[in-house]
Amino acid sequence: MNATPGQAPVKSIMPKWVRNEQDFVGGIAMMAIAAFALWASSDLQGMRGFSFGAGTAPRMFATLLLILGAGITAVGIFTEGQHLAKYHWRGPFFVTLAILSFSQTIRSMGMIFAAMTSFLIAACGSAETKWVETIIVGACLTAFCALLFPYALGLPLQLLPTFMIR
Repeated sequence: MNATPGQAPVKSIMPKWVRNEQDFVGGIAMMAIAAFALWASSDLQGMRGFSFGAGTAPRMFATLLLILGAGITAVGIFTEGQHLAKYHWRGPFFVTLAILSFSQTIRSMGMIFAAMTSFLIAACGSAETKWVETIIVGACLTAFCALLFPYALGLPLQLLPTFMIR
C-alpha cells in the first residue's frame, strides 16, 4: 500500500486486513458466480451411484469454482498485492452490443451484413481502432465466414438480406 515516488498514496475502500485488493475482489466474484450456479442447478437431478444426472457436472464445477475463489480470496488477505484497477466499460459494452446486433440481424439481413456490422460495432470498443485496417479485416473475416459456413460446413445460412433474395 506504499505510494510510488511522485504519486500520492492510493485511497482504498477495502478494510485494512485486505492486502491484495485485486485478488480479494476477484475471489469474491468467483464465489458469487459459484453460489449462483449451485443455486441454479439445485433442482436438477444429481448423481446416483455411478450414473450421472443432469445436475452433477454443474454442481461439480461450481464447487470447484467456489474452492478456487476461496483460495484466491485468501491470497488477497495474506499476500501483498495491487490495488483495484479501474474498470473501463467501453469494451464490454460494445462487444455486448455487437452480439445483440448479430443476433437480431442474422435472419432478416443475412450473414454477410450481420457479420460485418457486428465486427464494426465491436471495433468501437477500443479507442485505438484504426478504421481502414478494421474494415479490411472485417471484410476478410466476413468473406471467410460466407465461404466456411454454407459451403465448407454445409450449414443452411442465408447470406444476403431477405429483400434481395426474392
